[in-house]
Amino acid sequence: MQPNTQEFQPFVMERMMSRYEQTVEFNLSESGVHPVTVEELVGQDQRILDEVLKTELTYPEVNGIPELRQNIAAIYQGAAEKNVLVTVGGIEANYLAVTSLVQPGEHMVVMVPNYMQVWGLAKNRGVEVDTFGLERSREWSPDLDELEDRVKAGTRLIALCNPNNPTGSILTEAEMDRIVEIADSVGAFILSDEVYRGAERSTDTETPSFFGRYDRVVAVSSMSKAYGMPGLRLGWAVSDPGTLDAMWARHEYLTISATAVSMKLGEYALRPEVRQRLVDRTRRFIRQGFPNLEEWMARYGGLFESVSHQASAVALLPYTLDINSSDLAERLRVEKSVLVVPGDHFGMDGFMRVSFGLPPEILTPALDRIGELLESLS
Repeated sequence: MQPNTQEFQPFVMERMMSRYEQTVEFNLSESGVHPVTVEELVGQDQRILDEVLKTELTYPEVNGIPELRQNIAAIYQGAAEKNVLVTVGGIEANYLAVTSLVQPGEHMVVMVPNYMQVWGLAKNRGVEVDTFGLERSREWSPDLDELEDRVKAGTRLIALCNPNNPTGSILTEAEMDRIVEIADSVGAFILSDEVYRGAERSTDTETPSFFGRYDRVVAVSSMSKAYGMPGLRLGWAVSDPGTLDAMWARHEYLTISATAVSMKLGEYALRPEVRQRLVDRTRRFIRQGFPNLEEWMARYGGLFESVSHQASAVALLPYTLDINSSDLAERLRVEKSVLVVPGDHFGMDGFMRVSFGLPPEILTPALDRIGELLESLS
């Protein structure tokens, strides 16, 4: 018997990546920088190697080992260990926040474009979902008048991504303050996906968090994007203890806990001196890769329009060819063994999201293969 999926909204981007990212020669659909190896992380630090080797493969503290929660709290002004819940990736933290804060039939507003997990999760939960947009004509600044129009009495949650996936834009302090004012006007929570904090391309100043600006915030992050360790499957939520307790109760139904080894390695990675080394590595990949991407785009004349980008290891490229973005992505996969994310996965046909935070020996031949197909189509 086939399952009834008629009413289910699949996570189309992750479905595509799950099926194909391990089968292509060049994966430009991944949204982080080139991953860190365990050897690169720990180097010659024999003490941490010994600690990991002696780690019992049992259940750790379900909400996160204290040392890890302390290191996470140190990244957020005004946070303490009690303000942190460790999860299996940022994706679980988002899931727990939505299911804890918004019930079926209630209302929330989501920034678009965005990592579409929260939007799809809310749809599947029977939540009433409105959106507010980032304006390409203003370098992907948010339309906050639209947000104010969408928010209403009873709005439970405003969900956003800052720095943004897929555009790489960063909210200004004034925009953050206005979002807080709008949320406060109806008592809504802000769910802020901040996985690209530390992955800034155009500044050395780390993007500020929404945590500490307002008393109803869930700030989410992970080891995946700014740290290059998606394989740890380690994320977290930072919020008030009451909200985290509600999320923790759901965490026990879903995953119970992240692994003991992941927590030990994550605690080491977030020690201040190691964290800075990882952030510097991420920014180096981003700042070396983006000029290579721009040079490649320039070689193809009118096939691309200009790109505005401030942070992250991905760029949303507007192309001028008359072809649907999913069709283009499929042809790239089949004919060139290159995987990119089509713009219509974000509701933005005519764009493709491309990873560029990669070593030149991976990025250059992958882009060349994309160029070959684009030239044939033009």
